[in-house]
Amino acid sequence: MGDDPLLADLLPWSVAPLRTGRSWVLAPEPATLTARWDRLTRLTPVTERAERERLFRPSRARNIRLALPHLPGHPATTGPLAEETGPCPEPVRLLHGPFDRQWLIPDQRLLDAARPELWRVADGHQLFAVETGAVPGPAGGGRSGHGGEGCVEDLLHFSALLPEGRSPAGRPGRIRPLFRRPGGAEPNLAPGLTALLTERLATPVTAEDVLAWTASAVRRHGGDRTVPLPRSAALWREGVALGRRVLWLHSFGARGAGGTGAPGERPRLPGGRRPYVRAALPENLGALPPEPLYDAAERALLLGEGRIAPVEPAAWEFEVSGVPVLAEWYARRVAPADPGTLAAIGPARWPRDRTSELLELITVLTLLDELRPERRRLAQRLAGLRPEERLTTAELRGAGVLPVPAAARRPASVLDHPEEGPGGQFALL
Repeated sequence: MGDDPLLADLLPWSVAPLRTGRSWVLAPEPATLTARWDRLTRLTPVTERAERERLFRPSRARNIRLALPHLPGHPATTGPLAEETGPCPEPVRLLHGPFDRQWLIPDQRLLDAARPELWRVADGHQLFAVETGAVPGPAGGGRSGHGGEGCVEDLLHFSALLPEGRSPAGRPGRIRPLFRRPGGAEPNLAPGLTALLTERLATPVTAEDVLAWTASAVRRHGGDRTVPLPRSAALWREGVALGRRVLWLHSFGARGAGGTGAPGERPRLPGGRRPYVRAALPENLGALPPEPLYDAAERALLLGEGRIAPVEPAAWEFEVSGVPVLAEWYARRVAPADPGTLAAIGPARWPRDRTSELLELITVLTLLDELRPERRRLAQRLAGLRPEERLTTAELRGAGVLPVPAAARRPASVLDHPEEGPGGQFALL
């Protein structure tokens, strides 16, 4: 509906996606990143600087002669990489793309656009809403019905990990943290929104409730993302409960609430539907095919001689922005890199942890698909609401919640501790 508030007004502070500028700073396993760093820094700074620069892959934004501040919360040498001889900064896990958890070297000298403002607020309390790029062409396209107006994944993805903001298709959107400060302080919401919702719904509303409602109710209206707000407390509670399960699945159990509501509960399918390795994957990465296959009759995922079952058709067909999630996840892990580059350094064998992650991914996609009927019912109920049954943009303006102050769209000043700048100098924030 055209009178529903915009997501960009409800979560006003947003940050552009990270830009790594070079693929070798990301990997599915942290040991790979340490090996790449060691290869780069083993070269003698003076006599082999040209080779170091070639391996680094300079861009307009980064080269080995730049000195830059370390990333907030991740101490590292701040001198030029041309002179670097120290150990690899401890890799951190991040969300590379929807449902794809990888590892990154947290060193600003390696990243074309690291977005330090995001690193300052990335902690165990944070949740990020990541706008998914729009698919070129007509709306829809999810092979399992996940495309179109009612598909949350084609509009937003949610992560407890720092997201790179990569979109599987189309132009990447913005990253919207739930909190503006570390420790879950100062919600990134339109000022006064939770108080107004608490008053209108006659039920306590938290920042986490607003994000959970967004996860279940966000819609596309033209080129915008909108979030309808109901006046019904019962409908609100239903949407929040559904949204908490969406957040739980998107974050692989790190946030939200699963079946029992227990903190840290991991997504699992019941016995008989739980995927297992029925035939071991080839040990040699070179023996794996470039793309996985799916046996619909046996409900099995085929990876060369390896076989995982049962895998529901909905998990195999699950798409985000028109890109099949399982096939894309697998392809990124077997695609060959150019010989002689740092990206070519990696394990020769398929690590066991990858298989565990694949089983977890299959589980999450299957459980998300099971939420489709409930999502559709909520979408139908929201579409049928009369204007007087909604909290409209005009009412938010009348209550002073909108327009959002300009300061709410900028990052908060985070001055908990000084941050080291280039060459060991402390940065002025």
